[in-house]
Amino acid sequence: MKLESTLPERPGFLFVVPAFNLFALLLVFFLLGGQFVSQSGVAVELPVSRFQMERQADATVVTVTAGEPPGYWLEREPVSLAQLSERLDARRGSESAPTTTMLLRVDKGVPVEIQRNVAEVALQKGLRVYLLGQPETGQPKAPE
Repeated sequence: MKLESTLPERPGFLFVVPAFNLFALLLVFFLLGGQFVSQSGVAVELPVSRFQMERQADATVVTVTAGEPPGYWLEREPVSLAQLSERLDARRGSESAPTTTMLLRVDKGVPVEIQRNVAEVALQKGLRVYLLGQPETGQPKAPE
């Protein structure tokens, strides 16, 4: 006696399950992908810079926003210029992870004197200061 199925074979569902797993993986990647590449600090419009540097692991991010008076941010916390000096002292002296580098993110409309004042505060604390910019878009201009 030979047993045969009277139902037609439908192997399509065997291909749907792996495709669903792939779709779910891509969905999770796109939803959480931005979490792994986030920057510290407050969003500002940075000036254009042609230079790139390697990522600093132990850096403190200080952001200066345009306005009257300008806003100072240590990571994502608003501070005054005097508080910035005190907090940098505290971070510099912490035993768990002493800070040696400060990334200075300055909004486009901030005067150079304010940038210099913030950089001098950090340099007085013995920190290395990097002024951040955004990459150039388009073709570089030819010298005239």
